[in-house]
Amino acid sequence: MAVALRYLWPLLLCSPCLLIQIPKELMEPPVITEQSPRRLVVFPTDDISLKCEASGKPEVQFRWTRDGVHFKPKEELGVTVNQAPHSGSFTITGNNSNFAQSFQGTYRCFASNKLGTAMSHEIQLMAEGTPKWPKETVKPVEVEEGESVILPCHPPPSAEPLRIYWMNSKIMHIKQDERVTMGQNGNLYFANVLTSDNHSDYICHAHFPGTRTIIQKEPIDLRVKATNSMMDRKPRLLFPTNSSSHLVALQGQPLVLECIAEGFPTPTIKWLRLNGPMPADRVTYQNHNKTLQLLNVGEEDDGEYRCLAENSLGTDRHAYHVTVEAAPHWLRKPQSRLYGPGETARLDCQVQGRPRPEVTWRVNGIPVEELAKDQKYRIQHGALVLSNVQPSDTMVTQCEAHNRHGLLLANAYIYVVELPAKILTPDNETYMAVQGSTAYLLCKAFGAPVPSIQWLDKEGKTVLQDERFFPYTNGTLGIRDLQANDTGHYFCQAANDQSNVTIVANLQVKDATQIIQGPRSLIEKKGSRVTFTCQASFDPSLQHSITWHGDGRNLQELGDSDKYFIEDGHLVIHSLDYSDQGNYSCVASTQLDMVESRAELLVVGSPGPVPQLELSDRHLLKQSQVHLSWSPADDHNAPIEKYDIEFEDKEMAPEKWYSLGKVPGNQTSTTLKLSPYVHYTFRVTAINKYGPGEPSPASETVVTPEAAPEKNPVDVKGEGNETNNMVITWKPLRWMDWNAPQVQYRVQWRPQGALGAWQEQIVSDPFLVVSNTSTFVPYEIKVQAVNSQGKGPEPQITIGYSGEDYPQASPEIEGIKILNSSTVLVKWWPVDPAQVKGHLRGYNVTYWWEGSQRKHSKRHVHKGHVVVPANTTSAVLGGLRPYSSYHVEVQAFNGRGLGPASEMAFITPEGVPGHPAALHLECQSDTSLLLHWQPPLSHNGVLTGYVLSYHPLDDGGKEQLSFDLPDPELRTHNLTNLSPHLRYRFQLQATTKEGPGEAIVREGGTMALSGTPDFGNISAMAGENYSVVSWVPKEGQCNFGFQIWFKALGDEKMGATLPPQYVSYNQSSYTQWDLQPDTDYEIHLLKERVLLHQMAVKTNGTGRVRLPPAGFATEGWFIGFVSAIILLLLFLLILCFIKRSKGGKYSVKDKEDTQVDSEARPMKDETFGEYRSLESDNEEKAFGSSQPSLNGDIKPLGSDDSLADYGGSVDVQFNEDGSFIGQYSGKKEKEAAGGNDSSGAASPINPAGTLE
Repeated sequence: MAVALRYLWPLLLCSPCLLIQIPKELMEPPVITEQSPRRLVVFPTDDISLKCEASGKPEVQFRWTRDGVHFKPKEELGVTVNQAPHSGSFTITGNNSNFAQSFQGTYRCFASNKLGTAMSHEIQLMAEGTPKWPKETVKPVEVEEGESVILPCHPPPSAEPLRIYWMNSKIMHIKQDERVTMGQNGNLYFANVLTSDNHSDYICHAHFPGTRTIIQKEPIDLRVKATNSMMDRKPRLLFPTNSSSHLVALQGQPLVLECIAEGFPTPTIKWLRLNGPMPADRVTYQNHNKTLQLLNVGEEDDGEYRCLAENSLGTDRHAYHVTVEAAPHWLRKPQSRLYGPGETARLDCQVQGRPRPEVTWRVNGIPVEELAKDQKYRIQHGALVLSNVQPSDTMVTQCEAHNRHGLLLANAYIYVVELPAKILTPDNETYMAVQGSTAYLLCKAFGAPVPSIQWLDKEGKTVLQDERFFPYTNGTLGIRDLQANDTGHYFCQAANDQSNVTIVANLQVKDATQIIQGPRSLIEKKGSRVTFTCQASFDPSLQHSITWHGDGRNLQELGDSDKYFIEDGHLVIHSLDYSDQGNYSCVASTQLDMVESRAELLVVGSPGPVPQLELSDRHLLKQSQVHLSWSPADDHNAPIEKYDIEFEDKEMAPEKWYSLGKVPGNQTSTTLKLSPYVHYTFRVTAINKYGPGEPSPASETVVTPEAAPEKNPVDVKGEGNETNNMVITWKPLRWMDWNAPQVQYRVQWRPQGALGAWQEQIVSDPFLVVSNTSTFVPYEIKVQAVNSQGKGPEPQITIGYSGEDYPQASPEIEGIKILNSSTVLVKWWPVDPAQVKGHLRGYNVTYWWEGSQRKHSKRHVHKGHVVVPANTTSAVLGGLRPYSSYHVEVQAFNGRGLGPASEMAFITPEGVPGHPAALHLECQSDTSLLLHWQPPLSHNGVLTGYVLSYHPLDDGGKEQLSFDLPDPELRTHNLTNLSPHLRYRFQLQATTKEGPGEAIVREGGTMALSGTPDFGNISAMAGENYSVVSWVPKEGQCNFGFQIWFKALGDEKMGATLPPQYVSYNQSSYTQWDLQPDTDYEIHLLKERVLLHQMAVKTNGTGRVRLPPAGFATEGWFIGFVSAIILLLLFLLILCFIKRSKGGKYSVKDKEDTQVDSEARPMKDETFGEYRSLESDNEEKAFGSSQPSLNGDIKPLGSDDSLADYGGSVDVQFNEDGSFIGQYSGKKEKEAAGGNDSSGAASPINPAGTLE
């Protein structure tokens, strides 16, 4: 016995019995493990196999009964019994096609050993022969067109379901539709026949899956007689034929109801359930709605189902009264159990079904009614009870339950054994739990009788004295509200009358997991991003995790998702949608506990679409009203504030919606007031605080009746576009105000004050021209809308005027007041209204510049304009040029145009000049600077000199030094005694008698401030006859001039032909031409004979080549002749260019006398601001007679200020003698040609380098 106990499987202790699995070494009552199905159908070609297998110890013996009589398979001819252990199965092999029929019957198998007998369920064996269609004579079926007909099938009966097909002789299926249908019984029904149904080969095919056989009926010849008088008739049911029927449906099985009707026109079938709605999720309609199939029938499906056959002549109906019944099914199935001596055994057998099943008991296969009366058992409420069981009471019981729909059988044994106590839970098991939770210490014990269990502490005392400790009947000890001091050892002791055993259980109590900060409920807008935060504390000895769940889904399991981002206790949800709203939880867990914190996310936004619209009260359309109702839209968690109702007229303005108004958000219907003759299609849009939602689907279209116009046109005007007419115009009515398909306008007019009849005309266009009127005469005008239903309301009278003529008089200029050097005030007397010949619209003041006091204009100038209203008789002219002559004209104007002008001239006084055009600094030494400048572009008078001011920037203690330069022709000034280590700010102003003008400012210092000249990153590259020297000017380095000298090595004579060239430091590169090919050169950079830098370069090519005389082309006289022609052509081109631009050559004196101020400012005319005089060349003359600037930020004209700031662009500039200065209209011509050919000595007055 001790050996057997080592192999006992885990068991579950209960009271008062013990549920176990029997160890292999013990005896085992028989248990049926495999058996044939309750219904077994065999066919002629099949062997018969009846299965019955069972387990048990000692080995099980099998016996069979057939129809309640003992059946011995071994003694039957053709029967083979399975010889395998634990098997009582046998196989019957026949020698003819009818052998199976001799074995038909109800079989049952019994498996027995010394502990009892188990019993199989009844197995019904059915033998089915080869199907054959009964022989019959099929007569032709004759029917008149339009009548109904039924083609019968009547296939042979079969124990297995079969399939029916109707085909023709070409094996083509007969087409079925609402008119032609095959019923569940296989018959082919025609609701009405057509001549196209006339065929002689309607064949019914029956497919028997069990025998894998298809048989066919004799063809049926359907003959349809054509008729010209097909009579309509109301529906009549062909199946079922009576008005009602009763059906029993089995719970859990499908229910199929069928209605097939005849009639002409072909009827349609509808299904109704009188006891409630159809279960839409379980019902399907098949066979063109003639068949209703209800799946998984339940008790709630009891009731009446009605089919309705309808056509235009009437209806027919059938009522199915369905009763749902059920085969027996288990509520509580008896279970096999082990018992100890003296216990009470109870086997429960509770079943349910409709009708109520009958329950019977058997003991070892024998009905209890046939057993002796002195047995210990008793039956209480369907349960078998045995008291004070002993080992001799071991048995196998059978509980059977049956009603008319089926039978249930369960085998269960009562096995009484004597076993010592045994604890199946492992010893020294460790349990962990967290504070505040409940711990369960297991102690699963086994024995017969059932051992008693008690739990002890380490002192041997019972632990149940603490109310937090409680035992379970299966031996488990529960400890609720755990505390840290509950950690320790606990002892479980199991004992019965045969033995006493003990195990120890170790309990460790850990810190409970807590969420410190959980997610908070949020309300967020659709499309936004939301972040939930979760922080938790854990026992440091336990592994832990934080996971996020959304509506029960583990968000971590979604993998790489653009929707969710989870990191460090944060959950970020991107691009919120309404589907994202719900409950989100943070779950902090260890292997011992789990805590959860929930938050609700509401996603708000504009409402959803209104799902459905409905129009009602259409009788109100005669009063141009209709009732519109709609289903509420989804508010998306923000209350709907209002509904916007819109309409579209697909005839007049397709795809354009107009608002009819808004209603409160709690309203879902309204009566709309409509306009006559509009094709209304409505839609409704819900609006909340987040904006409008999607509009609803469009409603059906309604049309309101026509009516006379309710409105007249507005904005009626009468104005002439000729002196002898009047054009009457108005704003046409919107199409929705026409109240009819078309609208016209009744126009009436008469002279103002006249009492005579109105002249009138009906037009379709929104204008009318009245001809042959007097000039500027007032008229009374009325415009009325008319349509096919009548006229609009009486229109209001509007005053209009016939055409205007040009004003006949000019305003008289009262005077011109000089306000300052650039602004004047012009005043005039009002013009006589009688001379206006129309509505005086205002006055137009035109003025233009004729020339400065120093020079008059010889070219066309743009005129400025100022327009003032009719009630104004003065105008301020601003932005004028000082020291200039102007001409002004004043004209009255009306709608026709301008009248004659009054004229006057005026002169503006001198003003202060503009800033000098350029100011450049050049380092001379450590204490001196040379300043270069250009005169202002705008003199605004007669220049009297310049004012130069400067002060150091780095020494705030020194005052600004200022002195006058009284010579207006001065262009340079040398400053000495400057501090070598200070940076200065220089300010230069030109002056007139009105004072100094705007200053030009530059900052810089002497040579010492920028240090030793630095030629950083200097490099030289060479071609065949040239070399380019490049360097990067140092930031902050003072600009200075130096010389570059190319010296040929090994040929002193050649080196002497290339003199040094003067270059600016800020130039950053220099190109030397006329070098010899394949020659080494030494490059020297010199300043005042001091070598700044030295480098070498070699030109490309094959060296100098001596060319022999080749003819007259190389003779000196020919070269000189060609050169003279080229120079002459160049001179002529320059002269022509100067003549074209200047219109002649002028002396310096003339130009100074007639110089034009270039500070032209636009007046009221947009084009006037574009004016710029090219005659003001002395004011704009370039740096022609002075040393060019060496400052690094030189631009064309040597100034940071673009000439565009002064009103135009400079195309060409001249020296005082009119000669062309090329270097200030871009790059020099010499540089454009590729270098500098100067052979003269470089000097500040004659620069050899190109300034960039």
